Amino acid sequence: MTIHPTAIVSNSANVHSSVDIGPFTIVYDNVEIAEDTVIGSNCEIGVPAPLGDGSPLRIGANSVIRSHSVFYESSTFGERLVTGHRVTVRELTRAGNGFQIGTLSDVQGHCKIGEFVRFHSNVHVGQHTTIEDYVWVFPYVVFTNDPHPPSEVMKGVRVKSYAAIATMSTILPGVTIGEGALIGACSAVVKDVGDHRIAVGNPARDRGETSAIKLQDGSDRPAYPWKHHFHRGYPESTVAQWLSSVQESEN
Repeated sequence: MTIHPTAIVSNSANVHSSVDIGPFTIVYDNVEIAEDTVIGSNCEIGVPAPLGDGSPLRIGANSVIRSHSVFYESSTFGERLVTGHRVTVRELTRAGNGFQIGTLSDVQGHCKIGEFVRFHSNVHVGQHTTIEDYVWVFPYVVFTNDPHPPSEVMKGVRVKSYAAIATMSTILPGVTIGEGALIGACSAVVKDVGDHRIAVGNPARDRGETSAIKLQDGSDRPAYPWKHHFHRGYPESTVAQWLSSVQESEN
């Protein structure tokens, strides 16, 4: 373990001997950090959470948490968590392997996030949001949860697997975005979006099947489902399954 002399690490924290912890970072009591994780400077890891359930903050192996990030206790992250800088994640967030959180993103807690979900910068995730596997969320997207603010009513958004939500879109409370759906930039999504459908505008309207969009690489291949042609950063076993499904559909 490499702990910078200015870092403060609680003796009660369960930190693997291979973990690196940067300058001025604080690791609180109720924390479990798995092997080969790197935590940058000026982070707060395992901040006490009165609204949590008393469980520890669990960070999976081979994770990278960059400077000035804050994670509260009572959340769990799988292996290979990667953050940008100045990320905040509140209590009772459950995320799978390969979760990427861009700089200045904010997860308000009580959220469920699947495998290999990717947030770009400045994403805001309201409480009770559910995001399934392999979802892409681009900069300045906002997931809301209060249908008539301010109130005590919270209706979380649900995003199904393989959906992509383009920059500066706002998803209203209780909306479900279907599997493989595409939300166009600057959209306000006020009602459910079906599987493999395009929704664009304010308010967002259905614009047809995602398969109608072509890659702008001269190949004239469909851009969606994106998993048929974009594989960077995904496990080889998963990519093999995707390619097998393409071959089966073509036969």
